Amino acid sequence: MRMALIPVFASLLFYQHEIWALGIFVLAGVSDGIDGFLARRYGQESELGTIIDPIADKLLMTTAFIILSIPNVLPPVRHLPVPFWVTITVIGRDVLILMVAAAINVITGFRGFRPSWLGKLSTLIQVLAVSLVLLSAVTGWNIYLPTTYAIVALFAFVSGVHYVFQVARLMKESETETKD
Repeated sequence: MRMALIPVFASLLFYQHEIWALGIFVLAGVSDGIDGFLARRYGQESELGTIIDPIADKLLMTTAFIILSIPNVLPPVRHLPVPFWVTITVIGRDVLILMVAAAINVITGFRGFRPSWLGKLSTLIQVLAVSLVLLSAVTGWNIYLPTTYAIVALFAFVSGVHYVFQVARLMKESETETKD
């Protein structure tokens, strides 16, 4: 459902229907949380779900940050559009994760990639940040967004580096289990 909402969200935002875009974005974020909770609670986790869920997250966040970085998409409010350095940090993290995972898979055949708690926290912070940006645009409230931008970039960077170390640990554990 989240993947289907991405073009709706992007269109609404691009054509300056910020209130509807905010509603769709919140719906996508809440549905992600509910979906994950229900899957874990009732043991309905699947290999396909573990692949599609992070892809949906990355597509939604990438779309949101790119559109929110385009000048004149949102009404003129202080600290908008989202600075390009924030967007490139968020996207750069995702590209780093995908490249590392692809390289490791090609070289070693390892496929035991799992999201880290820090990566999940980073995604949550991104969802909250996009919601704050849209809320600021919709209401005109003077929310001090530069702090939000710095927190998003910091968590994107730290979680990207953390993920590389987590994958190395997972590979080592997998190798140890194989030898036993």
